[in-house]
Amino acid sequence: MVSLNQVGVYFGAFCLFSDMSFMINQRDRIGLVGKNGAGKSTLLKLIIGEMGYEEGTISKPTDLTLGYLPQQMNVSNKLSVFNETMKAFEELMELERKINFINEELKTRDDFHSEGYNKLIHDLSHLNDRYHILEGTSMEANIEQILIGLGFERKDFDRPTKELSGGWRMRIELAKILLKQPDLLLLDEPTNHLDIESIQWLEDFLKDYPGAVLLISHDRAFLDAVTNRTIELVMGKMHDYKVSYSKFEQLRKERREQQLNAFKNQQKKIEETEDFIERFRYKATKAVQVQSRIKQLDKIERIEVDEVENARLRFRFPPAPHSGNDVVLIKELTKKYGDLMVLNNIDYYLEKGEKVAFVGRNGEGKSTLSKIIVGELDYTGEFKLGHNVKIGYYAQNQDELLDENKTVFQIIDDAAVGEMRTKTRDLLGSFLFSGETIDKKVKVLSGGERSRLAMAKMLLEPVNLLVLDEPTNHLDMMSKDILKQALGQYDGTLIIVSHDRHFLDGLVDKIYEFRNNKIKEHLGSIYEFLRKRKLANLVEIERKDKQSKAKKETSDQKQIYEQRKEFDRDMRKVENQVKKEEDKIHKLETEIARMDALLAKPENISDENLFSEYGKIKKQLEHAMESWAEAQEKLEAMETERERIFS
Repeated sequence: MVSLNQVGVYFGAFCLFSDMSFMINQRDRIGLVGKNGAGKSTLLKLIIGEMGYEEGTISKPTDLTLGYLPQQMNVSNKLSVFNETMKAFEELMELERKINFINEELKTRDDFHSEGYNKLIHDLSHLNDRYHILEGTSMEANIEQILIGLGFERKDFDRPTKELSGGWRMRIELAKILLKQPDLLLLDEPTNHLDIESIQWLEDFLKDYPGAVLLISHDRAFLDAVTNRTIELVMGKMHDYKVSYSKFEQLRKERREQQLNAFKNQQKKIEETEDFIERFRYKATKAVQVQSRIKQLDKIERIEVDEVENARLRFRFPPAPHSGNDVVLIKELTKKYGDLMVLNNIDYYLEKGEKVAFVGRNGEGKSTLSKIIVGELDYTGEFKLGHNVKIGYYAQNQDELLDENKTVFQIIDDAAVGEMRTKTRDLLGSFLFSGETIDKKVKVLSGGERSRLAMAKMLLEPVNLLVLDEPTNHLDMMSKDILKQALGQYDGTLIIVSHDRHFLDGLVDKIYEFRNNKIKEHLGSIYEFLRKRKLANLVEIERKDKQSKAKKETSDQKQIYEQRKEFDRDMRKVENQVKKEEDKIHKLETEIARMDALLAKPENISDENLFSEYGKIKKQLEHAMESWAEAQEKLEAMETERERIFS
């Protein structure tokens, strides 16, 4: 479908990558990986046509459809959630308009044998075929399925998008892209805005997607679940592996060991050759041999070793100051935002040395409880911090709270006190800031660099309770691994909010699930938590909980609203069926009229094939009329029932 041939991108004298050649085939599931700054996002922009390139070619069919989700984008906030998502079906809505126009035109014409009439019939047939290929009759049902899969509830469908956070708006944009079903999906960090439940739903969706998928992600579990091919960008070059990410890691390790061995052997040979040249350069009897060795040396193609290990984030958290055994004690705590209940009468206890994870859908209160613990939000109920508890807090938007007009060095130097002021450069070096990079202003840093800087700032003061809210956003694989290792060695108490299953696995031994304004404790790892539920994914948990809740709330006005929405959706399906049968009847009647005209001609009286075809179409018309009558009767009954129940 898409072919890149020796593509190169340069920024002045700097080569981002060169000789980039690979092909994206139909049904490919490709994970694009590499360190931050390797050019992954740039490559997607090249394919979509948002950026140019200095050398090579990119070939794609003219009729190829592309769906591109960048990490950040400007979005409109004028419509409701459902109506904004409906914009994905602009082609379908245009088809509907054209179909209705032709149908109205045909009603007023009786020139059944004219060229213009036949053209209208042909156009109508083509438009109807395209409409059904795009599943026009199930448009609203598909919107509902995608939105619910991405974490919305039906009550959210009529909400103005201007009320939503940026993360939820990005979910709508993702929903629109998935609903369009382009030939190639280009997704840049799609899981950044999703919780665990929505990520698992997206995994299942992408596994069965009919087109090709090229995605960037730092979520190992997501990559392993979706991809079967991995393209790595490293040192301006690419390596293509026909395996998932975990298998790629093993193959990359083996490849680098082979590179290193070959490099060492080559270096030994080069040294021996250079030593021979140096020893016998001025001996006339060895002149021919020396010249031969010099030519050999010039012809050697130097082996390069991928610099996977050279620039590594390295740090340890400072030893935790002594604290009491009771770190956090919460009883009957409630938190509301206006009329919106987030946490309702919860109890929670955190003991010294525990490492726990907060998981659940976005908006269920994970970040809210984190902010209450660190003292940023008010509440009702009882909350107590233990003796000598000192908190280090990494907020979800911590990188955005940095002063953009300060340099990297100024951020750390201004926050450092006492002995730490003499160690600021060492600290920055541990987080890959050295040389000229420490003089960069925050506003020019990448998302990953900002996250590292915010983490470095947090280490300036020893603490015994770390509260980390989505600390891995924008970090590459290697940085996440080293952060995970440092947290594993941390001797204090840890609360971490994260949707990255691989990151949480082995790091925490207790899960707190946030759902329906409550929290529930689960012992064990994140994968044990999922297995205990004995469900394929957390979306099914939510559906099961909703069904149970619906049985208990028969008199609730909210349930009546949901029932009406469900009833109206079913009615729309029947209305679409009536319309579909009417279109079919009109098409068959038009064809019968055309054949009547043919059969009226004497030369066609003995044409058995024509009579046979005529009989088949008449039977099809009878069946269509019966189907229409059944659908119309059902629709009328539903209209009566709706009036009785909901009036």
